[in-house]
Amino acid sequence: MLRNRMIEYSKGDNLCCYWSLFRRRERTKNKLIKDLLTFLCNRSAHRHGGYIGNGAKIAGIPSLPHGLHGVYISRYASIGLNCWIYQNVTIGEVERRAPHIGDNCLIGAGATVVGNIQIGDNVKIGAGAVVSFDVPDNCTVVSQPPRVIEREKENAG
Repeated sequence: MLRNRMIEYSKGDNLCCYWSLFRRRERTKNKLIKDLLTFLCNRSAHRHGGYIGNGAKIAGIPSLPHGLHGVYISRYASIGLNCWIYQNVTIGEVERRAPHIGDNCLIGAGATVVGNIQIGDNVKIGAGAVVSFDVPDNCTVVSQPPRVIEREKENAG
């Protein structure tokens, strides 16, 4: 038990303390304490290699299989229950408006979700996808298919 907790902590995946600070910061009314908790949350997220903005609305605790490594969540974002967010995901804002992500969503590694958009419930966003449009419930979004573009042959003349 202790050995497993030490291994999790050393990998940077143990986010229990972070989520505890995050929830406490949401509940507090005192500005000084809120600023202190924001500082501690930011330091903890930085230690884990990610960022979750002050003001982000997150229902429950999302599953982060690789910890906060490379995860950026805008302070204007909203994330529903039971979401899975993999490494290097950006949930960004455009003109102070960020995505609203529904319940039971999966966002694959390296995906980018930006703008004032709605992502429905039970949506899967594939690795590397860039989403800047509304996605209805129960859909899957994937990136462009890879392709090889051949170079023009030089004229030897």
